[in-house]
Amino acid sequence: MEFKSVGIEKPPEVNMILGQTHFIKSIEDLYEAMVTASATAKFGIAFCESSGECLVRVEGNDEELKKLAAKNALAIGAGHSFIILMKDCYPINVLNAIKNVPEVCSIYCATANPVEVVVAETASGRGIIGVIDGAKPKGIEGAEGIKWRKEFLRKIKYKL
Repeated sequence: MEFKSVGIEKPPEVNMILGQTHFIKSIEDLYEAMVTASATAKFGIAFCESSGECLVRVEGNDEELKKLAAKNALAIGAGHSFIILMKDCYPINVLNAIKNVPEVCSIYCATANPVEVVVAETASGRGIIGVIDGAKPKGIEGAEGIKWRKEFLRKIKYKL
């Protein structure tokens, strides 16, 4: 068994969701979940089929994000994994809809941070072991950090 780290390629302003699902119809169901949850989201979805033709299946409403999602999915290469790249919305806007797609088994991360996907490869294929999402903590939040967090959440209108 060999372990590899695959860095996700995306612009800093693009958010992503990485997960695992189990059926070819997932690509269309994930598309429907995205457009239903957010009318303004621009996105690309790629799904690694793990039987039959073993293709990366791609959907979305933004051609550049579709291409970038496909490129990342192919680099990860883990069976039944999917990646959604999005802009003009945040994962919090669509995550419950994605989790409620019947075929979705798990979500590894939902973030705009730099991400590395840790994969294991055997003779039969690849699987996602986990993710490295962003940077290591530098300390514990103090009064200034609390003040900044509360102001930030109100600035972006996620709190009153």
